[in-house]
Amino acid sequence: MRALITGITGFAGGHLAQTLLDRGDEVCGVDIRPAQGLKHLSPEINLAVADLSDPIAVTTLLSQIQPEAIYHLAGQPFVPTSWQDPWGTIENNIRPQLNILQTIIQQQLTTRLLIVASNQVYGKVSSDQLPVREDTPFRPDNPYGVSKVAQDLLALQYHVSHGVDVLRVRAFNHIGPRQNPYFVSSSFAKQIAEIEAGLKEPIIRVGNLDAQRDFTDVVDVMRAYALLVEFGQPGEAYNVGTGRAYSIQYLLEILLGCGNVEIKIEQDPTRMRPSDVPVLYADNHKLRTTTGWEPTYTFEESLQRVLDYWRKEVKKG
Repeated sequence: MRALITGITGFAGGHLAQTLLDRGDEVCGVDIRPAQGLKHLSPEINLAVADLSDPIAVTTLLSQIQPEAIYHLAGQPFVPTSWQDPWGTIENNIRPQLNILQTIIQQQLTTRLLIVASNQVYGKVSSDQLPVREDTPFRPDNPYGVSKVAQDLLALQYHVSHGVDVLRVRAFNHIGPRQNPYFVSSSFAKQIAEIEAGLKEPIIRVGNLDAQRDFTDVVDVMRAYALLVEFGQPGEAYNVGTGRAYSIQYLLEILLGCGNVEIKIEQDPTRMRPSDVPVLYADNHKLRTTTGWEPTYTFEESLQRVLDYWRKEVKKG
């Protein structure tokens, strides 16, 4: 299958490319800037540079590649950034997808399009709504979540009105090597690796440690995407998560237990979010019954992989 990955230079994009290559797919990728950080991948990947917010650029790209499947991962992925720049986040996450949908219609492509939304679409979930099912009402509590609701519903609308072959994925938290240290597991692991190397004082500054989230290894999340493109039903939405919640406190304890130095923990008010849901985890029954998917990495194994990655990065300087 000829697959196009938007945002291929990002954390998830690089892992998805490897997953698809391992499956024997022909992989093409696009990003807004020349590819960086993809040296671990096969040179067989066809990489393009394009601004997906430009309709003409998208039209040219899809006309040249003629993908059988598009994995749309590009966008602004960080919740705190959405508080600082709400409109930039909404525009960044909606306009490229709209251009892709419009181009599919205009060129009469039979491309299967996988849209990556987020668990943030569910927002303020009460305890009696856990685990979160795909039919749980949307109650986003941050601008990023609003942008993902728009992506999800826009995909559904184009399926209903134009018959576009769309899959809507609501991914819960995923972790693994090469993730930006803005994200919690990578942030903690990087700090631990720097402390072990003597590069910073033995203190980790933290935000809310009580929040509980559904963490899945990025490799398992990307396998789920590939399986959904193969087996998913057009227009349907699928949660991708392990179906189990872990507290940020436990996450930190696991990483500290893998370390080899004594580290002090300090609360940092600047790391607290204006709104934070106490507990959120997925009902993944629909994904499992549709594709046979099961996670292959435990939470603890994934955290060890993250810490090992940052130890190597710190050592390289």
